[in-house]
Amino acid sequence: METNNTFGTHAKAVLSLGLPLIGSHIAQMAIGVTDTVMLGWYSVEALAALTLASSYFFVIFIFCSGFAGAVMPLVAEAEGKGNTADVRRVTRMGIWISLLAATLVMPLFIEAEFILGSLGQESGIAFLGEQYLIIAGFGIFPALMVMTLKSYLSALERTGILLWATIGSAVLNVFLNYLLIFGNWGAPELGVRGAAIASVATQVLSLLILIWYAQRVFPEHALFQRFWRADWGAFFAVFRLGAPISFTMLAEAGLFAAAALMVGWVGTIELAAHGIAVQLAAITFMVHLGLGSVATIRAGRAYGRQDEEGLRMGGKVVTMMSFGFSVVTTIAFVTFPEVFIGAFLDPGEEARTEIVQVGVTLLVLAALFQLADGTQAQALGLLRGVQDTRIPMIYAALSYWGIGVPVAYILSQPLGYGAPGVWIGLVVGLSCAALFLNARFWRRKNWIPVFQQ
Repeated sequence: METNNTFGTHAKAVLSLGLPLIGSHIAQMAIGVTDTVMLGWYSVEALAALTLASSYFFVIFIFCSGFAGAVMPLVAEAEGKGNTADVRRVTRMGIWISLLAATLVMPLFIEAEFILGSLGQESGIAFLGEQYLIIAGFGIFPALMVMTLKSYLSALERTGILLWATIGSAVLNVFLNYLLIFGNWGAPELGVRGAAIASVATQVLSLLILIWYAQRVFPEHALFQRFWRADWGAFFAVFRLGAPISFTMLAEAGLFAAAALMVGWVGTIELAAHGIAVQLAAITFMVHLGLGSVATIRAGRAYGRQDEEGLRMGGKVVTMMSFGFSVVTTIAFVTFPEVFIGAFLDPGEEARTEIVQVGVTLLVLAALFQLADGTQAQALGLLRGVQDTRIPMIYAALSYWGIGVPVAYILSQPLGYGAPGVWIGLVVGLSCAALFLNARFWRRKNWIPVFQQ
């Protein structure tokens, strides 16, 4: 049991866990950045289609991954209690539910052109988007299994392997993109379909690495031994905790997907600029996401030990670290926006000047929500650590869809502010979520006694 609850002790533990997690998130993000950069060099239409298709895929993936997210606090709690059997039970059933969810959503990828067209997107962009998603959609099976195993290994404080597995996958993605998007070295020129094939291959590689590692380092858990046997108690425990997480993540991911759709109504140039700005904001968010995962792990273990003081001190440490990083990235985005936007475009691209002009404005607005986005991520992580997911789900839905989306629509469409109006809506929605979620966690004085009763 941990008894040293000083700031320094917690900061050291957060960095030890968090740096590999942050690195793995950034490496994962590099896969998306590689797709964006290479398809941006290929054509503006391909970049716009990828922006739309990746947002579509991400919403579905995020919704399904809530069950994998539930594995992290449950395993952390079980480990805090020294209960090895429950570690195995919840991880295995987390994989079960993830595979079931992947099966149920596959038709959404197969019919993507019809769905995107029905949402008002240009027919050519919707067609290219489906070309990507018909292939990339199959990657949701290994991707969700990877998410479950990441939660399992993170909760056991084995985060280093996550970094190396993701780096290996990112390297493979660069190679396959170069080969298949442009048709280099005698390979067929496949454009967006080449990027999709590369995406699936990287997800499979990550899965194989994590399965090998889990079986080698934790043979006592026997995760895949008699894998077909149901454990309904653990199944419904993961489902009950994971369903609200899924809807919470869907609410936020849906906010950004709705933003992409609304920007798509404005025009292809604006959508391409939006895709670049979102990628840049997402890269910095990986740091906050990594810290949020650490918040869940540390809170879950404190919850298992019934250590209220450790829970709160750990929460203060991750929140302060997130705030400090937000200040740094805000300054960078405001000071050098042209440099960041221009890096994603071919110097010879005819529409480069227009895209950079729109993108600079969007990136300045992205800087404004860095603080809110990071703060709400830490609050969500802490609340998941103490297995409080239903009320945060309501707060997220209210903030993102009751406030953020209407503001984005009104500013961008009736009032005519276009893409910048959409991004102002993002800022408002994220700020409300940060306020509500932090109030939920910090105003309560005794989380552990309440949940242990």
